[in-house]
Amino acid sequence: MLKIALIGCTGSIGRGVVDVVRRNRDLFSFSALACGNDEEGLRALEGEFAPKISYCAKNGAPMPEDLFADCDVAFIAAGGFIGLSYTLAALRAKKRVALANKESLVVGGQLVTREAEAAGAEIVPVDSEHSAIFQALGMRREGKFSRLVLTASGGPFLHMEKEKLARVTAKETLRHPTWKMGAKVTVDSATLLNKGYEIIEAKWLYGAQFGQIEAVVHPESIVHSIVCFEDGAAIAQLGYPDMRVPIQLALTYPERFPCAPQLDFERLGALHFLPLPRDKFPCFGLAVEAGRRGGTCPAVLNGAAEVAVQAFLAGSITFPQIAETIEDALCRIPRAEAESYAALAEADALARRAAATHIYGK
Repeated sequence: MLKIALIGCTGSIGRGVVDVVRRNRDLFSFSALACGNDEEGLRALEGEFAPKISYCAKNGAPMPEDLFADCDVAFIAAGGFIGLSYTLAALRAKKRVALANKESLVVGGQLVTREAEAAGAEIVPVDSEHSAIFQALGMRREGKFSRLVLTASGGPFLHMEKEKLARVTAKETLRHPTWKMGAKVTVDSATLLNKGYEIIEAKWLYGAQFGQIEAVVHPESIVHSIVCFEDGAAIAQLGYPDMRVPIQLALTYPERFPCAPQLDFERLGALHFLPLPRDKFPCFGLAVEAGRRGGTCPAVLNGAAEVAVQAFLAGSITFPQIAETIEDALCRIPRAEAESYAALAEADALARRAAATHIYGK
């Protein structure tokens, strides 16, 4: 019986983890459940799964010191910068980490990899794209490759003229064509910021150079990523867009168990690959450049993005102004070394203030 400490249990990925555990009670149990603000949702899960530890971070409640004490796997599904603190705590507790929180590696890749190495702790990627690379490398993160190719659906505005993007609404943006995700990551997918995040993640997960990582548009969302090798071979992982597959695999690998529908190749139809429309979606380039600059730049990128996306969802700014807000913060805040969590937290706070000033003028 694998004991799981699930952080972010009431969010989109967290609900997927709960679904996997619910259908495999002979394999999994929850040692701990934690959420941000949804106390009602947490209480319902407590009644169903009876974890030893239950924690809600609402109103600044401190993280329990023994949150990861009794688990075999720490599943980090919390969204945003806050997820980094849980990832670091789990690694320091020498736990295997199933990592669904992008920001942990985007913002704190240097700290996370250093803590994992010091603790001898394993990180297993849960993002569909990075799970695909993990699988293509034989379920290893240290495999040799020449290129990593991440795929992007292109979001709901792939074929929309750039001039029309200023008029799109939050409701339209949240209609992702292939995936069902939380609001923040759905907006990030529409701006292609999410794909830029995944480029940075690939650097830390697989020791790749930025010149070895690329992204292409794949509207069908069937090929989740491709690994290319020196001899010209390329291995891809295919499947319907269903997060239960990477979620379950992060818990069971190297074993596989029934989870999602099998691909019907006779009815699948054509698969298309297109260039990423960088000019139309500048968030992608901003993310990659922040990753190349390193230090605290990705923390500034993410802090500004979190504020900008919330402002867009609230109707305070337009879709293109998300990128403008991020770029302004990156220009205003000097790069510093990402030598500690405190340095990253300071950069995050500065970015949030800069973004709020850019948007609201205060």
